[in-house]
Amino acid sequence: MKRLYILALPILILALTGCSAATSPSQTITPSVSASNVNPTPTDDPAILPTLFPNMTGNSEMTRTDQQGAVVMEVTPLNLGTPAPELAFEVAMNTHSVDLSMDLAILATLTTDAGATVPASLWDAPRGGHHVEGKLIFPATNDGKSILEGVSKLTLTILNVDAPSRVFEWELK
Repeated sequence: MKRLYILALPILILALTGCSAATSPSQTITPSVSASNVNPTPTDDPAILPTLFPNMTGNSEMTRTDQQGAVVMEVTPLNLGTPAPELAFEVAMNTHSVDLSMDLAILATLTTDAGATVPASLWDAPRGGHHVEGKLIFPATNDGKSILEGVSKLTLTILNVDAPSRVFEWELK
């Protein structure tokens, strides 16, 4: 009987930790590419939301969620109200059946209601696994003009992540 417990214990440990983070607490992951020299301030800070997004009328939540297919994707803008050369979005993807090794910079575009469309310039995240979190970066200007100038609606579209299209929208002004 003791032999059965000894054999079953490692299998149980593997099963319980199969989808946990791939690093131990003593390990750290350092991104190989810096997203920018700017340390973005999250735009979902309730204290600054009314001035940045007056039409949100009490909704302090900036995170958008898409649950199509077997992947749950959450996107949070990090610096929409802070002047910077780049616009950054925190993206978290979670699944138990899809390998998340894709490069979101190839699959994502940012569109405004003023007609500007820009492709992502960087997906700063580890590749692979079932739980991936990182920053999706876009240029803040298009043809020398801020893409947020005069904009009231911002749309982030991500293609082919276990669904044909995932659309995340924010009302700005």
